[in-house]
Amino acid sequence: MCMCLYELQDLNKDPPTNCSAGPIGDDLFFWQATIMGPGDSPYENGVYFLNIKFPPDYPFKPPKIIFTTKIYHPNINTAGAICLDILKDQWSPALTISKVLLSISSLLTDPNAGKIIIFNNF
Repeated sequence: MCMCLYELQDLNKDPPTNCSAGPIGDDLFFWQATIMGPGDSPYENGVYFLNIKFPPDYPFKPPKIIFTTKIYHPNINTAGAICLDILKDQWSPALTISKVLLSISSLLTDPNAGKIIIFNNF
């Protein structure tokens, strides 16, 4: 069974705070996520949409996640790509989409000054 299906069941059973996600249509490898802007942040009261694309070898490779909602953030480039270590070299198969969405939500509250995107390249 596709690991994405287990992820979906986990999200439905125990959804992360202020986040939701699920497949677009019948494709279990392509999802849309929603993150509500965290309180006490410049993103408060905002609703942010993201696309999640799972690779065929998920969970051994990280999903590709991009913001589809325009957002101005030092760790997110103009194309919506997110500079977050757990989506790159610090990925672990033990991570879940729920944990990743919470990490992205935390990034909105507390940007990583060491990973500021310069010229939108990373």
